[in-house]
Amino acid sequence: MAQCVQSVQELIPDSFVPCVAALCSDEAERLTRLNHLSFAELLKPFSRLTSEGMWSPPFFTVLPRSRAGRRKLGAGREEKATTPWFESYRETFLQSMPASDHEFLNHYLACMLVASSSEAEPVEQFSKLSQEQHRIQHNSDCSYPKWFIPNTLKYYVLLHDVSAGDEQRAESVYEEMKQKYGTQGCYLLKINSRTSNRASDEQIPDPWSQYLQKNSIQNQESYEDGPCTITSNKNSDSNLLSLDGLDNEVKVDGLPNNFRAHPLQLDSSSDPSNSVDGPDHVKSASSLHETKKANTGIIHGACLTLTDHDRIRQFIQEFTFRGLLPHIEKTIRQLNDQLISRKGLSRSLFSATKKWFSGSKVPEKSINELKNTSGLLYPPEAPELQIRKMADLCFLVQHYDLAYSCYHTAKKDFLNDQAMLYAAGALVDRTVCLNLDSDLRSALLLEQAAHCFINMKSPMVRKYAFHMILAGHRFSKAGQKKHALRCYCQAMQVYKGKGWSLAEDHINFTIGRQSYTLRQLDNAVSAFRHILINESKQSAAQQGAFLREYLYVYKNVSQLSPDGPLPQLPLPYINSSATRVFFGHDRRPADGEKQAATHVSLDQEYDSESSQQWRELEEQVVAVVNRGVIPSNFHPTQYCLNSYSDNSRFPLAVVEEPITVEVAFRNPLKVPLLLTDLSLLWKFQPKESSGKDNEEVKELVTGEPEMIGTEVISEFLINSEESKVARLKLFPHHIGELHILGVVYNLGTIQGCMTIDGIGALPGCHTGKHSLSMSVRGRQDLEIQGPRLNNTKEEKTSIKYGPDRRLDPIITEEMPLLEVFFIHFPTGLLCGEIRKAYVEFVNVSKCPLTGLKVVSKRPEFFTFGGNTAVLTPLSPSASENCSAYKTVVTDSTSVCTALISSASSVDFGIGTGSQPEVIPVPLPDTVLLPGASVQLPMWLRGPDEEGVHEINFLFYYESVKKQPKIRHRILRHTAVICTSRSLNVRATVCRSNSLEDEEGRGGNMLVFVDVENTNTSEAGVKEFHIVQVSSSSKHWKLQKSVNLSENKGSFVTFPLFIVNSHIFIAYVVEDSKQLILEGQHHVILHTIGKEAFSCPQKQEPPEMELLKFFRPENTTVPLRPSVEQLSNLIKTSLHYPESFNHPFHQKSLCLVPVTLLLSNCSKADVDVIVDLRHKTTSPEALEIHGSFTWLGQTQYKLQLKSQEIHSLQLKACFVHTGVYNLGTPRVFAKLSDQVMVFETSQQNSMPALIIINNA
Repeated sequence: MAQCVQSVQELIPDSFVPCVAALCSDEAERLTRLNHLSFAELLKPFSRLTSEGMWSPPFFTVLPRSRAGRRKLGAGREEKATTPWFESYRETFLQSMPASDHEFLNHYLACMLVASSSEAEPVEQFSKLSQEQHRIQHNSDCSYPKWFIPNTLKYYVLLHDVSAGDEQRAESVYEEMKQKYGTQGCYLLKINSRTSNRASDEQIPDPWSQYLQKNSIQNQESYEDGPCTITSNKNSDSNLLSLDGLDNEVKVDGLPNNFRAHPLQLDSSSDPSNSVDGPDHVKSASSLHETKKANTGIIHGACLTLTDHDRIRQFIQEFTFRGLLPHIEKTIRQLNDQLISRKGLSRSLFSATKKWFSGSKVPEKSINELKNTSGLLYPPEAPELQIRKMADLCFLVQHYDLAYSCYHTAKKDFLNDQAMLYAAGALVDRTVCLNLDSDLRSALLLEQAAHCFINMKSPMVRKYAFHMILAGHRFSKAGQKKHALRCYCQAMQVYKGKGWSLAEDHINFTIGRQSYTLRQLDNAVSAFRHILINESKQSAAQQGAFLREYLYVYKNVSQLSPDGPLPQLPLPYINSSATRVFFGHDRRPADGEKQAATHVSLDQEYDSESSQQWRELEEQVVAVVNRGVIPSNFHPTQYCLNSYSDNSRFPLAVVEEPITVEVAFRNPLKVPLLLTDLSLLWKFQPKESSGKDNEEVKELVTGEPEMIGTEVISEFLINSEESKVARLKLFPHHIGELHILGVVYNLGTIQGCMTIDGIGALPGCHTGKHSLSMSVRGRQDLEIQGPRLNNTKEEKTSIKYGPDRRLDPIITEEMPLLEVFFIHFPTGLLCGEIRKAYVEFVNVSKCPLTGLKVVSKRPEFFTFGGNTAVLTPLSPSASENCSAYKTVVTDSTSVCTALISSASSVDFGIGTGSQPEVIPVPLPDTVLLPGASVQLPMWLRGPDEEGVHEINFLFYYESVKKQPKIRHRILRHTAVICTSRSLNVRATVCRSNSLEDEEGRGGNMLVFVDVENTNTSEAGVKEFHIVQVSSSSKHWKLQKSVNLSENKGSFVTFPLFIVNSHIFIAYVVEDSKQLILEGQHHVILHTIGKEAFSCPQKQEPPEMELLKFFRPENTTVPLRPSVEQLSNLIKTSLHYPESFNHPFHQKSLCLVPVTLLLSNCSKADVDVIVDLRHKTTSPEALEIHGSFTWLGQTQYKLQLKSQEIHSLQLKACFVHTGVYNLGTPRVFAKLSDQVMVFETSQQNSMPALIIINNA
């Protein structure tokens, strides 16, 4: 009995499917019989496909179906429940229905030729099987089986026994088959992965039992008696294979050749040798029952494993998709081409024309002729049968629309020929096609169901939208485009904005296509635009298909109005707020030792701190030029405008100078975009030189070269999901007001058109590497929103935005343009090193410039030399520029010499009370003519602090002809200098009563200078030589001490303000060459007794002092001595030899005895602490003091009585020769009776210098 009840829509596709025969060799049949199965029965359980197959029908008109016929067919029909016996009878009837000559549904489309790999010559066996199939098909004596077309598909299957066969030989034979029959015409099927004696070891499912119960006794008998025998004495077995491509089911019907007779017919006594279709006799019903009972214990598929099951299933897939479906598609196209070539027009139309225009009456056919219409009236190649074959093929692959059209045409031809049997068959199948696919009825019911969902008490909105989508799909299949578009638009109202991007993309795509079909081009463009502008989760291929659809539709829309304004394009995205505008020429690249000023460029990122520094420098130089007053209408110069700059005013641009606009693009798609002919879109309002506006305002979209030159980028490629900037230039040639509106370009893609997910490309889409034929012209506007206003109360309580005018520059008259080049400008210096470079000023404009000045926050870094200076060389390559100093005779009566520097401390901004920051550049006649250049020396001095320094130069200049809008121009340059440690100079001024000046007056001072080499040879410095010590004070001068045995010093006169300059020479090894570097350090002395340094010292955190709170007593508290008194409790002095000779080559350590005298100057007992450790934490000082240390106890605590003198015997240890300062002991003291007071540091004595010589 039937297992389930099927509807008509399910029954017809399952019952009428393509038929395939199988012809096996003896050895192949033996391999399958090991599993008690024939080859066809082996394939039965695995005949259901796991995926759908696609095929393309030929391009011809499909006849629309009759709506009246549909209504009549469904109007009086009542659904009745069927009984189980009817289901079983129907199934048996359809299976046993013989093949007829007037319809071809049961005719074989293909034949599998099966041979075993264990054959002696498998390829030769395939040839024999192919000849046998050809004999059976084309032999007129064989009435069965029937074949669909003469050119039957032959599929060669090589059966390989895995457990017993030779794997390598099977692969070799299969390779030979692929070369002979092609990869799509053969297959290697591996079975029997286990032997029959292991069948009981593992329980394998038996999927064949449900199919074998339907087989006849003859087929069961064949399992026991061996292979069936046909009249040709060829051991083969032709079986039926049924394929259903739509429901993914391939159904193998294991009926043997002799079961083509009706199951209810009587036993035939005919000689079986006259038929090729069966064995000798047919069993009766009782024999069949007995045989079934005898075979109930047989195990099917005993030698097959689950892997073999998967191999058989994969074989069915490969045969269907790579063999059968392409063959069916090819056959349909061949039949279509034959009909077109033989008949041209439909025969029905030809017959009607003949009937209308024929002069004689068509004679009526006799009754006998009508009776004979049941016979075969048409030869196999008749056009009417070709149409019927094509209709049956379309019916088998479930293309019911095409099948309906072919059946309709064949039915009319058969009726015209009075072939009633043929006409009846075509009419039945036509009616079945009409009933199987009732799209219009389904659409109406789905729409009504959707309205039921939305009209419920609690509206089910999502179910409403889903059913509207289904209704729209059905309306589209029924040809109701307007209703389909209406349904999709109503569903879109639900899905829009819900985050269901894939659903929105599908709906918009369908709306776009339906709108395009209905010639609603604007709606189509809008729908496709929404697909592209939304963040899509589609694959790259699907997005490419959407983009090509949009380009095609957009191109058709633009062709309707070619002279209209350019429409807006959705791609690529433009970040308008990130748009940057630069006024001026691009920076020139470095040319050897010649480096251009950095100025401003689009490659530099915005820095608010740096921007503020440049603004302060410009304000300072403007104030100096205007005598200390900044004009009220002054605004800082802005060469680069971005989202951080002040864009509230109209920017000023100079005629004949380029304007560069940087536009930020972003491609949201996963496919690349190609923009061609990319340029800026602008409008320009010219003005006269007098300033009067022209009455006519021209909007120059395509650009006029005499007004504004426009740069065009031919190709601009944006890769998938890439953000990329494009820099577009405009060249103004006339003064006026410029308004940059946006960008204009051709949008295209570099990928060719293809079919994606079953969606074919629209007509007119061409393939190619660059789809230039599909590119469309459009524009995108640059709309920049200004900053939000938040000043007044009204602005704070509402949302208002200010203007952003960065894209609306005013073109002014010509201005001078300065370019600055630095020659031999160093990138690394020693601290205090003086180096000579050259700076070249070039006027590249057509206007002379004047008033050239430079301002910097670091004026101590540089100074200019004059063209007429004695020490200035003629050119940078001249040999005179090797030194910054010149030796001159200071006294005509002596041989004393001194060095005169061309760059003094005053030139470097040191030595005066005010630091000059605005420095005039000494131009000849203070004017630089157009095209002229001047080269000046620039002395550079390395900063005193090591590290990387950024030094900003701002060059200020004006035009000789005063301009009302632009009064001055600036040029920026940032120099990066890396400095290395050199020398550290410490100086101290002490009072001296022993020295007298030349006039015998006192009041002179001793200056003690301590020079430390803090370089660690990181810059290749070998040694330093101190060349000269000088003073730049106007009131003090340095002189040598008369007594050389005393400490070297100098005496000066008040007021006290001394700047000591120490000139040094450093020997540096660079690239295996020894260089001599010169430099100078400056020490400013302000206070007597306070140590001054050439390098800024790090501020140490003050020591924490503990506070103690106590209750005050009534007793009077004694007065506490002052800090100055406490710091002079103890006087110290050191006794040591002034020079000491030691043989370092014999003994590496030099020990010198030193006596430290401590004198108590007070009349009270004093607690004293002596600390001999060096007070320093810097690594430089540790390196310097590393060659001198105190030995023994490093800290002493003692108590001195009133006016007591105590001596401490110390030992100093030296490891190198040199001059050392022994005055490093630190002394702390406090009164002994003050318990709660900490020790106070005592004043240090004068430096104690000792000279260590090598004996």
